[in-house]
Amino acid sequence: MLIRPTADDFGTIGHYLGRVLLLVAVFGLVPTVWAVLAREWHPLGGFLAMVGVFALIGAAFLRSFPDHETLDWRHGMVVVAVTWLVVPLIGSIPFLLSGHFGSPLDAYFDAMSGLTTTGLAVIQDLDHLASSLNFWRHLLHFLGGQGIVIAALVLFAGGGSLTLYYGEAREDRVLPSVRSTARFIWAVAVLHLVVGVAALGIAALVVLGFEWERSLFHGLMIFFAGFDTGGFTPQSTSLGYYHSAWFEFVASVLMVAGAMSFGVHFALWWGGRKRLPVNLETRTVIASLLATLTLTLAGLAALGIYSDVAGLSRQGAFQLLSAHTGTGFSTIPPSELARWGGLAFGGMAIAMALGGMASSTAGGVKALRVGLTLRSVGDEVRDILLPHRSVVDRSYMQFSRRWLTPELAKAAMTVALLYVALYLIGAGVGIAYGVPLERALFESVSAGASVGLSMGVTEPAMPALLKLTYIAQMWLGRLEFIAVFVLIGFIVSAVRGR
Repeated sequence: MLIRPTADDFGTIGHYLGRVLLLVAVFGLVPTVWAVLAREWHPLGGFLAMVGVFALIGAAFLRSFPDHETLDWRHGMVVVAVTWLVVPLIGSIPFLLSGHFGSPLDAYFDAMSGLTTTGLAVIQDLDHLASSLNFWRHLLHFLGGQGIVIAALVLFAGGGSLTLYYGEAREDRVLPSVRSTARFIWAVAVLHLVVGVAALGIAALVVLGFEWERSLFHGLMIFFAGFDTGGFTPQSTSLGYYHSAWFEFVASVLMVAGAMSFGVHFALWWGGRKRLPVNLETRTVIASLLATLTLTLAGLAALGIYSDVAGLSRQGAFQLLSAHTGTGFSTIPPSELARWGGLAFGGMAIAMALGGMASSTAGGVKALRVGLTLRSVGDEVRDILLPHRSVVDRSYMQFSRRWLTPELAKAAMTVALLYVALYLIGAGVGIAYGVPLERALFESVSAGASVGLSMGVTEPAMPALLKLTYIAQMWLGRLEFIAVFVLIGFIVSAVRGR
């Protein structure tokens, strides 16, 4: 029997949602100040409206629900799922008022793509977008990649933080408490911000010959999108705009850093490096990267798209790395990527679907789940082949010796199958609108795995239902299903419960 949520349930959810919205209002002040300093008066109105709405709703929730209970799992999951729907809705106000989007749905599409660190875009005339709006697009990557609720955990004390942490698809606590882990995550982000922006800015200044203000701007934007595996860029031609191997190299380092779990970052900072090579997740991600790279390069060589080995290697390796880390940067236009058929298409699609490490900013199934699934299947095969009463070692290394229990294996396989279903459903909608199978599948995987690479299907003129499908895929894929399923169950209980 379904139990109808009580007024206290709604009050607890409303209280914590109000906290998060007020926090986002504070972050919204940054592009507002940017617009003032840049004298971009038209975008300024949109930012003021956005900050006002965030602050008004957040304050109203806190005033209406001042007393609250400790979050349980149901409350926390609902807060996270609703947050990731409401923040892009309100955050799209400056986009809608900018004149660069054809409809409110288009503005919401880009805001959701930014927050979920996907990078697919339906913006029009990106090359002439105001710098403050470009900054807000990329700041959404940063907020989504680090986790809005994670930021709230850093600033607000209170019970129930564990459920919020897991609700944003985080799994490992690298420090004893969730709050200290959240602080570490943001410390890592700030350190990479300083180093990354400096490296990209110097590359733009010295190699590309940009003026220092322009170098700093592009360095900051590419850092936000690279480290948070987002994929937005200030120019419509993505990283192809820069035509620089050095710039691509620095961006690649940031992509890899963003796709690494924060557990790996902790091991690199505070010791434990010796255990990284034997970690199941590390070995899995390296093996999948090498396998998909081999497929992609072999496919490109067979297609003969690139006439020299240097061009084939550079284009193939960068696009593949961008796909596997879930970043979505590209050095080639969508029309050229659409020519990557056969093995090249297979390598790219598999890389996007698998994604980076767990508890990172990357999307996709994640290397740890892939490793656990393969290990579980291998254990079952060995169990059958070995003599009767033989004992199969079901342990694995992930910073320490752990046990692969049937429950853990089932959970990994279930989420992996949900991702496969998500990819297939999105592809089916694309095919229904006449998109060729290969492109429909590629675009669907890109949206569901929060990648952002496109073969040209994602554009302002695509059908509204296809836009809604990709929005739903971005939301589901970024939160890894559970928080969304809990929200759906909560709504059903509110309607049909007793």
